[in-house]
Parts: sequence; structure tokens; C-alpha cells
Amino acid sequence: MNKKNIIKKAEKYRWEIGDDFHDAVIETIYKEASSIAENTVTDKNVSSTLDFKLDRILTSKIYGFPIMLALLAIVFWLTIQGANIPSAFLSYLLVDLLHGLLKSFSAFLSMPNFIDGILIDGAYLSAAWVVSVMLPPMAIFFPLFTLLEDFGYLPRVAFNLDGIYQRVGAHGKQALTMTMGFGCNAAGVVASRIIDSPRERLIAIITNNFSLCNGRWPTQILIATIFIGSVVPSYVAGIVSSAAVIFIAVLGVLFSFAVSWSLSNSLLKGVGSAFSLELPPYRPPRFWQTIYTSLIDRTLIVLWRAVVFAAPAGVVIWLVANVEINNITLAKYFVDFSNPFGMMLGLNGVILLAYIIAIPANEIVLPTILMLTTLTVNIAGAGVGNGVLFETDSINATAEILKAGGWTTLTGLSIMLFSLLHNPCSTTIYTIYKETKSMKWTFVATFLPILLGVIVCFFTAQVWRIFAG
Repeated sequence: MNKKNIIKKAEKYRWEIGDDFHDAVIETIYKEASSIAENTVTDKNVSSTLDFKLDRILTSKIYGFPIMLALLAIVFWLTIQGANIPSAFLSYLLVDLLHGLLKSFSAFLSMPNFIDGILIDGAYLSAAWVVSVMLPPMAIFFPLFTLLEDFGYLPRVAFNLDGIYQRVGAHGKQALTMTMGFGCNAAGVVASRIIDSPRERLIAIITNNFSLCNGRWPTQILIATIFIGSVVPSYVAGIVSSAAVIFIAVLGVLFSFAVSWSLSNSLLKGVGSAFSLELPPYRPPRFWQTIYTSLIDRTLIVLWRAVVFAAPAGVVIWLVANVEINNITLAKYFVDFSNPFGMMLGLNGVILLAYIIAIPANEIVLPTILMLTTLTVNIAGAGVGNGVLFETDSINATAEILKAGGWTTLTGLSIMLFSLLHNPCSTTIYTIYKETKSMKWTFVATFLPILLGVIVCFFTAQVWRIFAG
């Protein structure tokens, strides 16, 4: 019997024996170990050890959750703030400088405009945006996350959240996969392998998209700054904008709880299994080994997958923005057709098209929106897009383009919600299929967030319009 058949048969038996089998085996092992320990081990007073003192604080019902949220907030803040300078440098190097050199080289070779557009303005520029936006946050987030893991703190996170996940019929280790998803949903899906129960692993995979990945943070922050912070006095605009982004992130966690409960009581009906979590001792992180592991095994692999999918997407983006029928671009046709539906959701046709053709990478959603807005709306002095992905030099310039395109505070709020509740990127979709080996569950994980996004945005828009008059 070959390796594939053995794995396939093992997976089949895992479903047939049920979730209780693993618990029973672990319980038996621990009972036997406890019996041996009682006869051979002399207890010492462990209450004075450093590990015990730390656990009294980090797993406390009073301090555990605030400390956990504070540490994650620090990681997010360091990621967002620390990524600004390297992202700007990579953007200058890859998008401004190298793209310009490639265009000059293309002109020197007298390359046809169509080929030049597809290869340089399409495939290359899209991949360059993904690298410049995605690499710095991942290169910061994953090492920080791995350092917490190496220190021994992440098992304490699972310990703290185990009770909540059990109440919604999920597994306590889903807390770890959810947290990993804040860096990259594809990585969060892969991390679900730590969950032994196939049913609960599926729940963790399906709900991981509700964690805001690093590709969605820039959109959330920029839109909150322009449309949420602008409605309050300037001296509190920063605080209100930050609070709006945190609200969206927390809302995603609440959706993961709600959907986990719904799945465990319907399509994946069952009772959440307990798991034996032996809290490891705290230890000094192995800094350089952690950096190497997180950069090679996580950052570069995930980035490579994103680039592989982003390059073809860039070709599609260039084509819909530049191919014309009766002097009207394909983008304009779609925007005019879908605009009424988009307005029902508090969005517009430009946003819908951007999210469709930017499925390979969330990082290119905003540049795509700016380009499509300048193409489909007559904005004086804003013809900088010219059918090519671009970003502006300032928040004010971005705000002017979006507001000239008809954006309002409702549009900003709706896109923040839709950025949370929409399909996973193609890298994550591919990873889901690789992990589940099932088209059915890949379909559910892909379209369930879209359904929720449409419902939430629709009702938000109707309530807003009622109270806004």
C-alpha cells in the first residue's frame, strides 16, 4: 500500500471513530501517568517558581484577557508602524524606479503597447505592489508572533480562549489559528493542522477569513482616517480612526464565534472536544533561529504564493481598464451595470469590480479602486491612473479622488465592513483546498463570508439612510 492510500485510509478512519476517541486516549494516558507519578514522585512547592507566578497573572480570569489584548495590540502596532518605512522604500524601488526603468527599456526595444501594458503595467506592477505592501508587515508580524510562541505564551492564549470556543462548539486551539490569521489567512489555515479533530479543524479553516490579514489593514486604516476620523474634531480624529479599525477587528472575532457556533450546530454538528493542554515552561526565545524560521518557512512561502496569483491578476486588471468596445472600456461597462446593486450595499460598482479582479491579493484592492475611479469618473486633474495601478502621495490626494467619485461616510463604513466580510484571497482559497482536499468545503469557506458581507452591508446601508434622512 502506497503512502497516499495509507493517508487516505487514516483520514477515513478518523472521521468514523468520532471526536471522543482522541479524548479517551489522552485521558487514559494521563490517568496512567498520574498513577505512576503518585507512586514515584515527591511533590515540591511549585507556587514559588517563576513559571507559576507568571501563569497566575497571564492565565488569570481578571488579568489574562486584558494582557492578551494588550500584547496583540502591541504586535499590531509594531507591525503597522514598523512596516511604513520599508514599504515606502520597496514601493519606490519596485514601483517607481524599477517600473520606470522597465518602461524605458520597453520603449528602447520598441515593444508593442499591448505587450508592454500586459507585461509591465499589468503583471509586473501588480506583483510589485504585492511585494512592497505585503513583505514588510509579514517580515515583522511573523517573527514577533513566533517569538511569543517560542517564549511559551501562545499556549496560554489557547488556555484563556478554550472556554469560549467550547461554548460555540469549536476547539480551543482555534484561538491560535485565528491569531495567525491576523498576519495571513493562508498561514492561519495551515496552522489549523494543530487541531486533531477533522470536524473542528474544518470549522477553524472556514472561519479564519474573519481575521483581518495584513493585506486588509492598510485599507482599513486609510478609509477610517479619511471617512471616520473626518467626522469628528481633529484633536480626536486619530483616536476615533484607530477605534474604528479595532472595532472592525473585534467584529471579525465575534463573527468567528457566531459562525463557529452555527456550523457546529448545522453542517458540522457536534460537541466541541476537550483537549489536554500541558502548558510548557517559559524559556528565552531563540532569537536568530526564530527569525530564520519565520522568514523562510512562513513569510517567503506565503509571499511567493501571493505573487504567483497577483501577476495574472495584474494582466486582468490592465485588460479591463484598457480594452475598449465602442470607445468604452470593459471596466466602464461593468461599473455602470453593477452600480445600482453596489449602491444598495452602501458601495458602488467601482468597489465591486475592484474586489472581483483583485481576488488574488487584498493588497492591490485600493490601487485598483483609485485607478478605476479615475477611469470611470470625470475627475479634473486626476488622470494619473491612465489605466495603470497607482497610489497617491498623500491621504488628502486619495480623499479628493474618492470623494470626487461619490464616496461618502456611508461608503467608507460599508467598505470597511465588506473588507472584513468578503471572500478569501486566491492564495488562501488554494491553501484551503490543499488542506481540506474538498471542493465542497472550499466553496463554503469562499462564499460564506461574501453572503454575510452582502447581508451586513445591505442592512447597514438601509439603517444609515433611515437615520440620515
